[in-house]
Amino acid sequence: MSIIKVSDQSFKSEVEAQGTGTVVVDFWAPWCAPCRMIAPVLEELDQEVGDKLKIAKLNVDDNPESASRYGVMSIPTLIVFKNGTPVDKIIGFQSKDALKNVIARHLS
Repeated sequence: MSIIKVSDQSFKSEVEAQGTGTVVVDFWAPWCAPCRMIAPVLEELDQEVGDKLKIAKLNVDDNPESASRYGVMSIPTLIVFKNGTPVDKIIGFQSKDALKNVIARHLS
């Protein structure tokens, strides 16, 4: 599965809908250096976990509504959703192994 881009308009159908499985949303902005550092890590994770996980990116500058609704105060923030419900939050740059450990807890 490839990483998708979501917006305030598509957030509900792509992330919050029942039956969407496990979705990791990367709240980021183009000017954020740690966000640019985590992007290749997410690409690698996407290749490794395949269809078990959907990864979505939401630009907080262009989509402030979703970021505000989930209390995103600093970026990068990754929120793990399970069938539309937020179940975990990771703030700041993390190694691939650290991300894998958090995500693995929520894969079914």
